[in-house]
Amino acid sequence: MAWPKWKARIMNELSLISLLIFITVVAAVQAVCWIAWRSRRVHKSINRRLTLSKPAARGHEGLKTLRGERGLVKFDYPLFRRCNDFLAQTGLQLDRNLLLLCAAVLAAILFGLFGLLLGYGVIAFVTAVLFAAAVIALFFRVVRQRRIARFAELLPDSIDVIVRGLRAGYPLPAALDLVAREMPDPIGTEFKTTSEEIAFGQDIRTAIENLHRRAGQEDLLFLIMAINVQSQTGGNLAEILSGLSRLLRNRAKIELKVRALSADGRISAVVLSLIPFILFGLICLISPSYFSEVRDHPLLGPALIYAAISLVLGNIVMYRMVNFKF
Repeated sequence: MAWPKWKARIMNELSLISLLIFITVVAAVQAVCWIAWRSRRVHKSINRRLTLSKPAARGHEGLKTLRGERGLVKFDYPLFRRCNDFLAQTGLQLDRNLLLLCAAVLAAILFGLFGLLLGYGVIAFVTAVLFAAAVIALFFRVVRQRRIARFAELLPDSIDVIVRGLRAGYPLPAALDLVAREMPDPIGTEFKTTSEEIAFGQDIRTAIENLHRRAGQEDLLFLIMAINVQSQTGGNLAEILSGLSRLLRNRAKIELKVRALSADGRISAVVLSLIPFILFGLICLISPSYFSEVRDHPLLGPALIYAAISLVLGNIVMYRMVNFKF
């Protein structure tokens, strides 16, 4: 009589071990693919910068190439301008047809998953479309934030390049072109576009404002203000930008200190949010009948809703505690 129980227990343990092995293999494959993709992306970026730096790529064609690489450039209407700026700030080379195809495939996959739970109807279709749009928007948001963070990391060094160029006797447009040639992406590409705009007759103030619109980095507002004040009232622009560079570096140091001090709170939020789902999955694997007595209980629905609301509110509170402007 005891043999079926031992057999079921062994099968559950084997299932758990198989699941852990599967997760390990998937994580290893993903890590290898990520390393290969990142290496390929770096080499592709370097080759692209070298191609654009050639004399044949300079001028109107180079500017047209840089402008058309990101965003949905044909959506130049005021209604779509903010969306286009958001997509341009991701730095991704977007194709509208490919984007629509990815959205349709993702919506179809989610429709198949939600159909198993909600039935294949209008509710499942609308839910799948909304979730697909949310996933794509979240992906673009994460990519945009990473690019802006990289831009902010390189901005003080770029301002130092401008300062050294000005002190060496370069005019401001030539100093901006020096940043485009010396600094890596994403800041090199954006300053390259700015330099080309100035070369084709755009005034410096408008070109820098366009740089802020494409990059989306808030610290560029200080650079815009410094250039505008110097152009209207005069003064030593090199000294102003040197002070701005020190200010940005001090802000970056404070931000790193805040992240170090709040690391415990952020990790605690992640762990506390994942533990209920991990325990639920492990218990279901080890003892599938453990929750069978409470599945049909009338208080199960309100309890799950209360738990979900508490989890969301707790994460919001912890996020606000460790993420703030300074």
